[in-house]
Order: sequence, then C-alpha cells, then structure tokens
Amino acid sequence: MENHNHHDHSHDEHHNHEEHSGHSHHEHHKMMVEDFKWRFWWVLGLTIPILALSPMIQEFLNVEWRFTGDTWILAALSSVVYFFGGWPFLSGLIDELKKKQPGMMTLIALAITVAYVYSTAVVFGFDGHLLYWELSTLVGIMLLGHWVEMRSVMSASAALEKLAELLPGKAHRVNEDGSTEEVPLEDLQKGDKVLIKPGEKIPADGVVVKGESSVNEAMLTGESKPVSKSTDDEVIGGAVNGEGSLTIEINKTGDDSFLSQVMNLVRQAQDSKSKTQDLANRAAFWLTIVALTAGALTFMAWSLFTGQDLSFTMNRTVTVMIIACPHALGLAIPLVVSVSTSLAATNGFLIRNRVAFEQARKLQAVIFDKTGTLTEGTFTVTDILNFNDKFSDDEILKYAASLETNSEHPIAKGILEKAGEGVQEPDEFNSITGKGIEGKVDGKAVKVVSPGFVRENDFDYPKEQVEDISSQGKTVVFVVVDDELCGAIALGDKIRETSRNAIKKLHEMGLEVVMLTGDNQQTAEYVAKELDIDQVFAEVLPDEKADKVKEVQGQGKLVAMTGDGVNDAPALAQADIGIAIGAGSDVAVETGDVVLVKNNPEDVVNLIKLSKATYSKMVQNLAWATGYNVIAIPLAAGVLYTWGVILSPAVGAVLMSASTVIVAINARLLKMGD
Repeated sequence: MENHNHHDHSHDEHHNHEEHSGHSHHEHHKMMVEDFKWRFWWVLGLTIPILALSPMIQEFLNVEWRFTGDTWILAALSSVVYFFGGWPFLSGLIDELKKKQPGMMTLIALAITVAYVYSTAVVFGFDGHLLYWELSTLVGIMLLGHWVEMRSVMSASAALEKLAELLPGKAHRVNEDGSTEEVPLEDLQKGDKVLIKPGEKIPADGVVVKGESSVNEAMLTGESKPVSKSTDDEVIGGAVNGEGSLTIEINKTGDDSFLSQVMNLVRQAQDSKSKTQDLANRAAFWLTIVALTAGALTFMAWSLFTGQDLSFTMNRTVTVMIIACPHALGLAIPLVVSVSTSLAATNGFLIRNRVAFEQARKLQAVIFDKTGTLTEGTFTVTDILNFNDKFSDDEILKYAASLETNSEHPIAKGILEKAGEGVQEPDEFNSITGKGIEGKVDGKAVKVVSPGFVRENDFDYPKEQVEDISSQGKTVVFVVVDDELCGAIALGDKIRETSRNAIKKLHEMGLEVVMLTGDNQQTAEYVAKELDIDQVFAEVLPDEKADKVKEVQGQGKLVAMTGDGVNDAPALAQADIGIAIGAGSDVAVETGDVVLVKNNPEDVVNLIKLSKATYSKMVQNLAWATGYNVIAIPLAAGVLYTWGVILSPAVGAVLMSASTVIVAINARLLKMGD
C-alpha cells in the first residue's frame, strides 16, 4: 500500500484547448436553436395582424374589418413571413433536393410556396381566396416544432471540449540547472522533464524519472484503485497525482498522447454513427409525393373532365396542396419528444440524442462498465480478519482508522467511514515509503501496511483466508500493533443493490447483460457471478473498450453501453446507445446519448420502457396527423362535389386545428410505461 498522507493543492486549470472541430459544431448547433426561436417570435407577432386582415377569417368570425389598401398590407406582412420565417424551410428544400432525399423541409416549403404564390396571384387580380393566414400559421407552427425539437437534440461534440479540459493549462518544466518554470502546455516538447506536485493533474504522457506517489487514473483507465508510481513507471496525461511529488520525462505530446487518442476514438465513433432518418421525415417524404400527386390529379381532373374555370380548379388544387401538409405532422414528433424529455428528466435521466433514445426500444444487449456503474466506485470495508484475538475487531479497525485520519487516500476514507465516530489523532505519524504508514496510537506502535511489507518481514498469518478474500478482487491491508500482526482489513468496491434488480429486470425483458472492466479477471468474475451477468470482458485497456462494443455489435445485436469514465467515452460513442452515469466524468456525460443523473442502473430499465412508450405515442400521433389527410385530401379535391360536399379551405383549417389539438393532448398523455 502506498504512503497516503495526501494534501490538496489548488492549481490553475484555465486553458485554451477549445480550438477543435467539436467546438465550432457545438456553437453552430446553439446558433440554430436561437435562429428558430427568433424567427418563431417574429412570425407569431406578424400572424396576429395577418389573421385580423384575412377576408376568410373575418367571414368565419362574422366581422367586417375591410379598408382601402388592406390587401396590400396583408401581402407585405405575408411576404416577410414567407421569406424571413420560411427561410429555414426554403433552404432546407434546396438541401434535401440536392441530396435527393425529399422530407419534411420539402413538404413544408412546397405548401408555403403554393399558398404564397397563389395568394399573391389573387392580390394581383386572379379570382380566388387569399390564403396568407394559412401560410403564416403553417410557418409559425413549423418553426415552433423545429425549435422544440432542436432544443431536445444534443450536440455530441461537447464531449471533445470536456476531454480537452482534463489537461491542466500549465506545467512546471524542470530546467538544466534544476530550477522550474511554469510554461503553457503547448510549449512542452518530447524529452522535457516536468515536476508534478501533489494533487495536480499530469500534463502529458511520460515516464517517472524521480519520486514516488500514487496516481488516480480512474477517469482515464477505469482502474478503481490509485496506482503506485515510481521510477521508470509510465503516467498518462490527465490523471491526478496523489500525495507525492513526481518528476516525469515527457514521451508523448499532442496527437500521440493517450487523451488525444481517446478524443479521436470518440470523434470517429460519433461520425460513423448512422444518421437514421426519423419517423416524421419518412412520413413527410410520402406526404410530399401524395401532395404533388393529389394536386396534379385534382388540377387535371377538374380542368380536363369537368370544364370548370381556372379559378375553381386552382382553388381546389391549392386547398389539396395545403391540406396535404398538416400542422399536426409538424408537431406530432416534437411534442412527444418534449413530453418524453421532461418525463425522463423528472425520472432521473436526460435525453441528449433523440434518434438513439428511440432505438432503445429495440435493444438486445446492455454493456455495463463495472467500476462506478455496477459498483459504488468507492472502497468499503467488507471484512475484518482477526489473527490472534488480542484485540477486538472494533479495536483493530480503530487503530487503523486513527493512523488514517490525515489521509485523503480512497483506502483511508473507506476505513474511516467504517470506524465512524471516536477516532483519535495519532501521537506520532510517519510513512513507510511505498509500503504503508506507522505511528503511535494510545501509546502503542501501530502500522497499517501492504501485503508486501508483511511478506518481507516474514509475519505469520492465515494465508489461505487472505488469498480467498483477495481472489474476490478485494484489497487487503494488515494492522501491526507493537510489532505483532493482529489482523487485516479487506476493502472492496461495493456492488450497488440497484445493480441486482436492474440486471434481473433486463433478463426478464429478454436482454443480454455484458460487463466490461479494466479490473483484473478475478475481480470481474466475482462481480459477474454475484450479479448473474451473461458475458464478461476483463482487463480491457481503454482503447479496446470501443472494440469490445463492436464485437458485441458484430454478433448482430443492437447494443447499449453504460459507463462513467473518460475511458468509456469512445465505447459510449461506438454503442448504438451510449448511456452515461451522471455522477461520473463530464466527458462521459457529454458523450452519452442518455445521461442517468442518479447513478442507478435500474434507470436503464426505465429508459427502455420510456423509449417503447414514446415510440408508440409517436406512431399514434403520426396516425392522427396523416389519417386526417387521408380523409381531408379527397374531400378538398372535391370527390363528393356531385353530392354538394366540398371542403372549403376554412373548414379544412378547422379540421386541421382539431387534428393538431388531438395530437397535442395525446402527447401529454405519455407515461413511463408499465
């Protein structure tokens, strides 16, 4: 066990590591959300006078607000709505047509263009109805839908910014004469020697040339225990130094460093993720075809076979084209997204990537990182071994805890937590380099030492009992009082109670559960056996985690990865759904498609249930939104004209509003699922 009298040193962590591709993408995303919001409020403001000035609305409300030039004012206001409010859809139409993938943007742009061009023709003398009010309400509702939708969609690139922030901004470079100077990180060269003080972050990958310490690499490698470092040991940039000072010689900087490689893995995995078109886009694609076909058929049927005048024919065609673009479809998905996002948040998880979240209903395997996810990630005293009954278990624990009072080491914290109140300060205290600590407690000479120290000094103890406990992946420290070995304290990474329930429920849902860990095979197998896990990958290096996810995906399964460390970030990004444990590192949180706020694996079960419930609500809403069209389009086209039934644009609008209201109410009825 390492010397662990830890002092916390605050240090400057301000830096400039944001000049990477992720940053600009993140900013662009934020700007787009603001853009939709800004356009929406403008259009809403203009829609009020447009509705008031529209003859059809006045007729509907049975009022007469006509005055000279009112039509020109109406046309001017509507032009602003069309060109300014409609711009995202018009530019989206061009993008979709370039990609030969007509979708929602094409459908909206088509409907607003038809309404605008037709109404403008009426202003200039064409015989027909002004449909500017249709144009403005359609643009307003579509902007609102896209704004709501985009706010709930995450920008995964923020993960790369968080990774860069793990590195300190400056480093203490050691000069030839032994003096140190503070230099910016980017000035470090391969071969430079750097001093790392207690509590500081390691600025770059390197090899220890002087000093001894324990280093916390948990955020990078997933190894739960702090790792002892002395001369010739390698250290990773971004890890946190413990209680000793280290001088390292840098052997990797910039793109070669471990952290840069993790960032590249995250970037690659994010880029290679399939950009699944969501449901609404598929519906919009078919509705575009339906709208164009119905419009063309309506125009041809009335002009070729009935001899109706152009005004009547155009009116029918335009009504069909506008009705084919339902307001309800624009809101069908965003409203469900909005409700499910807030419902998820109140239940302790945040949805950051909607497409991935919707996929959760189809999951076949869930991979869990062990440390900090299935386990607590903190050391807890699990056993106290008493070798000679000279002291009670409590006394052994109290002696050890008294020595550990001043330490910040995770093992010390575990012992102190178990000992509780009434622990006294030691009279004397000293560290035994790399082997443990010693001091005077109640006039007795007490040592808390590692198995190595016990072996070197040929102490006699029940080896089988200790080996049995070690085989469960536990850390054992020995307590020596007045040069006599009295007992040992075993500490383990405690398995969360909620992990058992979560895995049981996942099995009931027919999912396979896989565990992934950087820990040794013994520890991994012990935890897997305890939790009834189907498949285990142990001793997995950080850059191999994403490969293991690929391996499970290669079995033809849709895979979710649940983890909390930086080392999990590439794996989270590689998985079909990345589920980040919120109490873990910021980076994992930023890479996750879904973030579990409460460190509770059972939330993975709730997430899958909510995904299923959300999907079925979306399908119901799309059925309402498009079902309305199935009835309204033929009526608008005039199939029942012979019987005197014809759908005027005004009645079409009422029907459209009704379907929008139904969709909105249905979305609000979303529940977590059974």
